[in-house]
Amino acid sequence: MPRFGGIASMMRLPVVGSAHGLDAAFVGVPLDIGTSHRPGTRFGPREIRSQSSLIRPYNMATGAAPFDTLQVADLGDVSINTYSLDKSMRIINDYFDELLAHDCIPLTLGGDHTIALPILRAMAAKHGPVALVHVDAHADVNDTMFGERIAHGTPFRRAVEENLLDCKKVFQIGLRGSGYARDDFDWPREQGFTLVMAHEVWYQSLAPLMVRIRAHIGNTPCYLSFDIDGIDPAYAGGTGTPEIGGLSVPQALEIIRGCHGLNLVGCDLVEVSPPYDLSGNTALLGANLLFEMLCALPGVARR
Repeated sequence: MPRFGGIASMMRLPVVGSAHGLDAAFVGVPLDIGTSHRPGTRFGPREIRSQSSLIRPYNMATGAAPFDTLQVADLGDVSINTYSLDKSMRIINDYFDELLAHDCIPLTLGGDHTIALPILRAMAAKHGPVALVHVDAHADVNDTMFGERIAHGTPFRRAVEENLLDCKKVFQIGLRGSGYARDDFDWPREQGFTLVMAHEVWYQSLAPLMVRIRAHIGNTPCYLSFDIDGIDPAYAGGTGTPEIGGLSVPQALEIIRGCHGLNLVGCDLVEVSPPYDLSGNTALLGANLLFEMLCALPGVARR
């Protein structure tokens, strides 16, 4: 089948209805009702899958060959309630509880960043509080947004309150932009998070940073949450809340490849908004970053 034909599953993988027997699986969560500004991430999973048809099974940079040792499939999308954020949170949580019961590692296609909260609830239910590598322009630790406690700018505040994170092993990378208050980034530091501001790593390789992160996290179960707006809008403009001065694509690759060796128990790629991505470049980048996440999982064969 030529790459432009057939069903547009992630990387043209089989589409299955259960995580039984799988080591890892791609899952879409087409939700954007937690978004505060530009919507459209509900269409993210579909477009990421479409762009992923260009990706081949072997990583020529790292030598990773995930399909040589892992059973991987596309589980399709979580059937969220598009009219209720609260109901959607429960649906997502229940879905990932069931998926993790099969000892399958989820690679999630967002959707806005609200989806990280119910996924982390499922992760903590299985593994206890997890370490976190979080790439983003924003810390997403607001207490409320327009009076609401659940939104795409609040998931990691709620995750701390619910004891879902090992706070001394949380790293937020790429933070930048303007804020609502002078102390916007003080709260995560007070919880024990390590913040790596984007301007502090301009023009630098992030490989040394990832060496330090791996040493600090050790074998603690770790979740990787990657907001596409962590990358500069010159490369990833198709997102809801773009911020100038962000990470480069090579830095993004260094972060994900640097997660190899961590005990990754799940990953997500969120906030791709196809209506603002007319060239498809942002979705193409998101698809490739998800492939890199697959290549970084424990048990992946390498050259």
